[in-house]
Amino acid sequence: MNDNLGATDSFRIDDTQHTAQEELRQLIHTSDQAHTLLRGQQDALRQYGMNVPSGVMAVMNTITSTLNGLTMSVSGAQVELRQLRALAETTALMTSTLAVSDVLNNVIDTVISLTGAERGFVMLKDDSGELDVRVARDFDRETLDSSDFSFSSTIINQVVKTGEAILTDNAGSDPRFHLQHSIMRGAFRSILAVPLYVGNEVIGVVYCDNRILAGVFNEYELNLLRAFADQAAVALQNARLFDAARAQLNEIARIRDLMANVFASIISGVITLDLQARIISINTAAEQMIGAKAAQISGKNLWQVLSTPNNTFQEKLARVQTSRSVEQLVTQVEIASLGQRDWKITMSPLQDADGVLQGVAMVLDDLTDTKRREAQLTTARRYLPLALVENIRSVDLSGFGGQEREITAFFADVRGFSQFSEHLEPELLMQIINRYLGAASDAVNRYQGVVDKYIGDAVTGLFNTPLNPQPDHARRAVRAALRTMRAVLALHEQLDAPFQLHFGIGIHTGNAILGNIGSAERREFAAIGEAIEISKWLQEMAHPGEILLSSETHTLVEDDFECEAMAPRDLKQKFEIPTVYRVLRRRRHTGQTPAVRMD
Repeated sequence: MNDNLGATDSFRIDDTQHTAQEELRQLIHTSDQAHTLLRGQQDALRQYGMNVPSGVMAVMNTITSTLNGLTMSVSGAQVELRQLRALAETTALMTSTLAVSDVLNNVIDTVISLTGAERGFVMLKDDSGELDVRVARDFDRETLDSSDFSFSSTIINQVVKTGEAILTDNAGSDPRFHLQHSIMRGAFRSILAVPLYVGNEVIGVVYCDNRILAGVFNEYELNLLRAFADQAAVALQNARLFDAARAQLNEIARIRDLMANVFASIISGVITLDLQARIISINTAAEQMIGAKAAQISGKNLWQVLSTPNNTFQEKLARVQTSRSVEQLVTQVEIASLGQRDWKITMSPLQDADGVLQGVAMVLDDLTDTKRREAQLTTARRYLPLALVENIRSVDLSGFGGQEREITAFFADVRGFSQFSEHLEPELLMQIINRYLGAASDAVNRYQGVVDKYIGDAVTGLFNTPLNPQPDHARRAVRAALRTMRAVLALHEQLDAPFQLHFGIGIHTGNAILGNIGSAERREFAAIGEAIEISKWLQEMAHPGEILLSSETHTLVEDDFECEAMAPRDLKQKFEIPTVYRVLRRRRHTGQTPAVRMD
């Protein structure tokens, strides 16, 4: 609406100017006609010896001269009006936008056009206080190259120093400046320079010149440029404040994005609560721990998200708010979508920059999987040596619940133990048998087998269970058997002849069901199936100091061990197995020490 009114006012002024000019032209035309008529009458009267009354011609001449002067005044007023209108338009443009460079280009073009200057510059102080050319334009509205930045530094410095405008119609002959080097070198003629003020501080200079013509500028152009400079200074200050505010906002946005990225990438869960325990924010890790997105739970009370919060948790949360202390606890929480979870929680007061309490910040670490893993490893420690337990921390122990898989079963039994035990005191008997069982157990452990159980004078070992997955399980079992035999020979060197016993060992590779069996009060890890039965059957056929393999095991190890095929010694043929294999020795490969024959 204001634009339309401004346009209407402009049209009215133009119409008034046009009417005044038309009336002046009519008056001048009428005056010229009257003047011509009087001269004609004067010539006619002179023929009859008469004359026009004295003073009439002088009055007509005065009227004509006055009208001509009035015409010049109106023309000058029109020029001034156009200048003022152009200045008002550029001032309005300058104060309506913060695109400073574009505005200053338009303004300096207008100033050059209105003042008749050849060039125009706007110079502003930088952070160090030095003047920097921000706009440089010529009469053709072209931006000047830096190589064309020739101006009177003397006049510019004086304007900055005194804060006063300078007008000179011929700088070369002006006694104030004609001896200055920059004036003489630049051969400047007309120069107009005014300061740009913000408050009481000079922040820059508007400079116009004409290096060709002298006397281009006068007081009117000076006042015009002063008016422009006042408006330009306000616009520049606004733009500077806007740029500073924008830079600050950009920095705040950058820090906000950085903090958001840091917040989202924290491994621990982070939840912030207000004083009513409503959720303010939640990072990605906490979303996973709670099983819900931030958009779903933001603004909700924490106790709506946690199904069954415990009293200790609530008490510690209240204590953080009342005493501003840092509280920690390890507790179980119930989450609707995930069930019971084990959390380590650290709670701290959430304060603003002035130290006013805004709520509570919680850092969450989910210990559920860790605790479950530790429980599984505790179970594993019952069956495995400590070194093997440490090695299986990354193994999936889900097989403890029941799993069918291929294993190699090792069954070793002490020969002649029944008759041997009849002649010994119980304490000595236990010492001797434990040394033999220990030798077999150590051999199984050395090759990362699981010592399954002790059955009287027998030891069973399992290879390739969920506790000890092994691609070469058959080879490990045979090596454990050979090591057992060597350990027995070493033991014989320490024991008297009556105490020298031997193992018979059977090994079979096949499928078995593995898992925990027993009651709620007592459970143990066990293997059930044909693999165990066949290894026991082979052990029963083995002579003292003999290792017997099934054909399935032999197929897997024949490249590493030399074996002798033989028919089963079991006449009842409990299993339909036509051939078994007796282990003789490890095969000799290049660079390998010859193995001892195991007869």
